[in-house]
Amino acid sequence: MNSDSKTPSANEIIDRIGGTGATATLCEIKPGSVSEWRHKGIPKARMQFLRLARPDIFEEQTASREA
Repeated sequence: MNSDSKTPSANEIIDRIGGTGATATLCEIKPGSVSEWRHKGIPKARMQFLRLARPDIFEEQTASREA
C-alpha cells in the first residue's frame, strides 16, 4: 500500500515501534485500529505523525539502502 518504495510496510513500522499495543499507546488509539492498519495501511495523517514521533524507524531503512 505504500506508494514510496523507501517507506517500510505498515507491518514493519508497527513491529519496529514495538507491536500493535505499543503503537496504539503512542498514537493514543485502540489496538484494534492499529491491527486494521496492518491490513489496510497506515492513514496518511498517522504516518506523518509517526515520522515525527519516531524518525528512527524511517532513518534505519534509509541508512541500510545507502550502504
